[in-house]
Amino acid sequence: MSLPAFIDLTVEEQAIELNSYFKALGASNLDDEQCSEEDLENIVAVADLSFKESNDTEVEGVLNSIVSMLVLLPNEKAESLITTFCQKLVKTPSSKLGLVCLRVLSVLFHGLETTSSTRYTVYYALVQVAGQVDQIRSVFTDLDKMRAQLSPCNPNNEQMQKLLQILHEALLNCRESELASKVLVELLSTYTTENASQAREEAQRCIVASLGDPNTFLLDHLLTLQPVKVLEGALLHDLLTIFVTEKLSAYMKFYEEKKDFVEGLGLKHEQNVRKMRILTFMQLAENATELSFDTLQTQLQLTEAEVEEFVIVVLKTKLVRARMDQLNKKVLVSSTMHRTFGKQHWQQLRELLTTWRTQLRQVKDSMSAIVNEQAELLSQQS
Repeated sequence: MSLPAFIDLTVEEQAIELNSYFKALGASNLDDEQCSEEDLENIVAVADLSFKESNDTEVEGVLNSIVSMLVLLPNEKAESLITTFCQKLVKTPSSKLGLVCLRVLSVLFHGLETTSSTRYTVYYALVQVAGQVDQIRSVFTDLDKMRAQLSPCNPNNEQMQKLLQILHEALLNCRESELASKVLVELLSTYTTENASQAREEAQRCIVASLGDPNTFLLDHLLTLQPVKVLEGALLHDLLTIFVTEKLSAYMKFYEEKKDFVEGLGLKHEQNVRKMRILTFMQLAENATELSFDTLQTQLQLTEAEVEEFVIVVLKTKLVRARMDQLNKKVLVSSTMHRTFGKQHWQQLRELLTTWRTQLRQVKDSMSAIVNEQAELLSQQS
């Protein structure tokens, strides 16, 4: 790609210009009379002196000039310099300059070869700066895109864990709670049985965040994560299990006995009850095509007057497809999402797809037979 430059000069001439510029800002480690590409290390070491400039455009031009030199270096020489450069830009003194640094780091990221290991370093810095200036969406939008951007440079598992941790913090700082939860689940999935205990705190935060999110209802995938399995036997794991498999009555019993624990997590009892009522409704709808208002009133612990209003709330979530029969005081269920999707459900899906494939083959055979008969009739007529 075409990279912005400080001035239209050779690398050597450009380095001399930069030396002179930084010496004027107080740098004492530079020689402004002669310089070469080899002295870029000294320039990078004082790159943050450009923050003294009052003109943001000037700062951006200077930093982009350094970038245009860095991308020309072979990977083994560039790695330490780019790391230092990124560290300087992460420590931006203001949000205004932070936006400048964000743009410069983006130029550097896209200017490097896709297989360069230093792209990971730059992306990590991009996330840090974006989190500081509330611009995380300009860097990260979804996990698949991030994987596609970084997979050519092949970061190891430990590097990805560090990146996901800082990304989660940046997303929270930018009030992107839904994305933050997805990133935290991704982080937990990188741990194995051997090192899962290292992520206990992350697992606890993930569970609490998922339980507290009013729009998150399907939680069974959390129980398969190794760091969550480490918590088995703990009260938090027990609470999660209730939200995955039990009905409202089980939660109410747990809350009655462990009220201080639940409230100590920062969870709101009223929101928990609302979520558990929806989950209980889903569970009842899994095995019934009709649900009477009386059943819902009992199972969801509602008054008679609250039943219809609550059914409307459930239908708005689109977790259950149904319609109300007010005259006969019942709910007619068309379909529902499953709270858990285990081996039994996979077997049912396999049987359904197998039946569907068999029926398609029968239709195909029937159509082929009809076509062959028509062709034979035409042949006889001719």
